[in-house]
Amino acid sequence: MARRVAKLSLFLIILLLVGCDHATKHAATVHLRSSGPVDVIPGLLDLRYAQNHDTAFSLLSRFGIQGGGLALAIMAAVVLIGLCAFWFGRRHVAERLEHVGFAFAIAGAVGNVADRLIRGYVVDFIHLRHYSVFNVADVAIVVGMGLVLLSNWRARRATPPPAPAA
Repeated sequence: MARRVAKLSLFLIILLLVGCDHATKHAATVHLRSSGPVDVIPGLLDLRYAQNHDTAFSLLSRFGIQGGGLALAIMAAVVLIGLCAFWFGRRHVAERLEHVGFAFAIAGAVGNVADRLIRGYVVDFIHLRHYSVFNVADVAIVVGMGLVLLSNWRARRATPPPAPAA
């Protein structure tokens, strides 16, 4: 019973994060596209509508690669499938924090892949001055992978090193 509740909880995390991501992207599209940027914390944080036809941190254009569209959506979907496969492979050995991390990362990836497939681009709207414009899905991916790394770091620290061979 506890295992079923844990699986349901992870599924709910994914659903809630994808829903939050798409609700905020919709609000950004409706309100920010026409009105322009809105200062939240002057000089530090504003909300502004942006269409991202590239990868995170504009990596394709930084390397002089013209991409986007369907090819980028397929690449993102392949990465999402790989992430799911990796999580599935770790399902019996991962601790709770790692499972939550994977749920966050997968939710973020689903949100951005859905954008690419539906719109042909990702809607970004959170802008930290002197940094990129990003969205809730991007935050979920970064937080999720951070939790996975933290979980693995804690597990390694808790495991004593093997004894030297005699």
